[in-house]
Amino acid sequence: MISQRTRRLAVLAALPTAALFTVGVSSPAFAESDTPAFQLDLEQLNDSGSKGTALVSLRGDRMTVWIKSEGMVPGQPSAQHLHGSTEGHNFVCPDGSADTNKDGILDNTEATVHYGDINIALTVSGDTDAATSGLAVDRMPVADADGKISYKRTIKVGQDVVEKIKDLHIVQHGIDRNGNGEYDFDGAGKSELDPKLPQEATAPTNCGEVKGASVGSVPVGGIETGGGAEGSGMSPGMTAGATGAASAAVAGALFALRRRKASGASAARTGGAA
Repeated sequence: MISQRTRRLAVLAALPTAALFTVGVSSPAFAESDTPAFQLDLEQLNDSGSKGTALVSLRGDRMTVWIKSEGMVPGQPSAQHLHGSTEGHNFVCPDGSADTNKDGILDNTEATVHYGDINIALTVSGDTDAATSGLAVDRMPVADADGKISYKRTIKVGQDVVEKIKDLHIVQHGIDRNGNGEYDFDGAGKSELDPKLPQEATAPTNCGEVKGASVGSVPVGGIETGGGAEGSGMSPGMTAGATGAASAAVAGALFALRRRKASGASAARTGGAA
């Protein structure tokens, strides 16, 4: 894991946001202000082909998150979070060696050992609590027809996040292993988080570390392991009831998307016949 730490770069705080977003994605303009910010370059996991750039800025207890990513599964929701620790522990984005069961899929439980538990759920609306919204896929961004996501939200955060922002990472989830354009069980089997869900819906697709994290907190006992490694991983603070509700939300969101696609196809056929 030492090599992963040494890849971290110098902090880019206090640079204008316009300068920060000249790399990473084809559409660099996230913001026009000169608010000091931290950049995260999102790099693919699971050979997903996904990449992106994120910006996190802090003003008092308000955190604004911009994300632009591409290579996502078109028309499918992407769970996304700030992962990591605000207690001085050290986490990193994983690489292929984190696939400990050697099944060819880096699942979320394996990855959580490296990038840590959810700290904030980056929903488009509603609360952002890890326990209640970690799997709230119905409130997560949906990739457009080209597989792109553009996200911006300002969230009230605690002082621990403000002080330890360099220790947190952004992770987006959702892969299309069999290339059929949707999350299903044929691509990668069942999710280790819930057998009712496809692995494709919960596996991480990319991860980005705050640049300059190496000058953040000192590692405590080496690479810390996320509590989710033995539990849900995606949202380790959930009770059994909350996990069930979150699973239902995921299933409901996927079902709604499939119905919408089916309705559109039916309408197209009817129009063509007429």
